[in-house]
Amino acid sequence: MKKLTVFAFLVVAFLLTACQTKSVTGEVVSVNGGSYKNATPKELNTMLKNKDFVFVNVHIPFAGNITGTDLSIAYDQIENELAQLPSDKNAKIFLYCRSGHMSTIAAEKLVSLGYTNVWSLKGGMVEWEKAGFDLEK
Repeated sequence: MKKLTVFAFLVVAFLLTACQTKSVTGEVVSVNGGSYKNATPKELNTMLKNKDFVFVNVHIPFAGNITGTDLSIAYDQIENELAQLPSDKNAKIFLYCRSGHMSTIAAEKLVSLGYTNVWSLKGGMVEWEKAGFDLEK
């Protein structure tokens, strides 16, 4: 009986822990050639805690970075700078800009080139700051 009680306790503890772990799914945006995902500032903040993506600032001119940024590639040059991105088109790439407009353009371009795991920050750095998160200037 003690073993069953301990087992039941462990199962409940595991389930409670699993429920507390928030998995970010993002909002799917369908475009020609596939789709990408939009994430809110809170979702991005969660994702940055266990970063498993290439984080790219596509805004021009420079207006700051979110901590953890890996690359700065102008949104309108993304196609010419593919050598800086992972060669695996299934690799997760997260784009952002000041308002979300430039990262949307860059995301659509990457999807049209066959990238399958592209993310964009909804509302860009403007919404990031409104949500209470800092920028590196």
